[in-house]
Amino acid sequence: MTQSNHAPATAARGRTAMIFAAGRGERMRPLTDTCPKPLLEVGGKPLIVWQIERLAAAGYTRIVINHAWLGAQIEAALGDGSRFGVALFYSPESDALETAGGIAQALPLIAPDGGTEVFLAVSGDVYSEYDFARLAARTEALAAREAPGMHLVMVPNPAFHPNGDFALSADGHLALEGAPRYTFGNFGLYDTRMFRDLAPGTKRALTPYYREAIAQGRASGELYEGVWENVGTPAQLEALDTALRANARQG
Repeated sequence: MTQSNHAPATAARGRTAMIFAAGRGERMRPLTDTCPKPLLEVGGKPLIVWQIERLAAAGYTRIVINHAWLGAQIEAALGDGSRFGVALFYSPESDALETAGGIAQALPLIAPDGGTEVFLAVSGDVYSEYDFARLAARTEALAAREAPGMHLVMVPNPAFHPNGDFALSADGHLALEGAPRYTFGNFGLYDTRMFRDLAPGTKRALTPYYREAIAQGRASGELYEGVWENVGTPAQLEALDTALRANARQG
């Protein structure tokens, strides 16, 4: 397993996050033929930079980024993270390992001491104004649990996903069936113990982990109704860029 770390060796440990950046971005072609999707710009910044800045503002000082397609461009563009006030670590994948597989591959960077770590994972191609600092108490609560669990940030169902993913009760319990149903916003807290048995290099999605944890009552959730965009097509990218530039002119 090849992993790289361009961050200073003396970087202090703080809250840990992982940004998923290994996808090919097929629906975004031809833009992604020569540029990795997380480096596509909106409002004058790459999508992934918006995420890094929000994570840094919330106290996440250690950020692991996995990559596959054109990953060298991501490392070259972001460097060691010092200009964002964080330490960036990179987990290259020769072929994209999907979400759970990407986590398993990156575990030595997420929890370098081999211990248990509750970390935040976010998608590098989502734009949101969600305040990640809201997850601090949830992180501590998950870390104190005997069995590993997860906490998912849900959003109102977008037009492209009208039926949602899971049901969310008013007291924060997730269920596989029921109502009201919401869409997973691609922001989640996870316990590294959930992935210790997954061999590095294995392709595996997170969906089975969600379903198992929810079925066993080990998953909580919250509803976020603020600005959130899953940027999947050139048209969505252009619309978001236009909106952000208009907001900047007004502000």
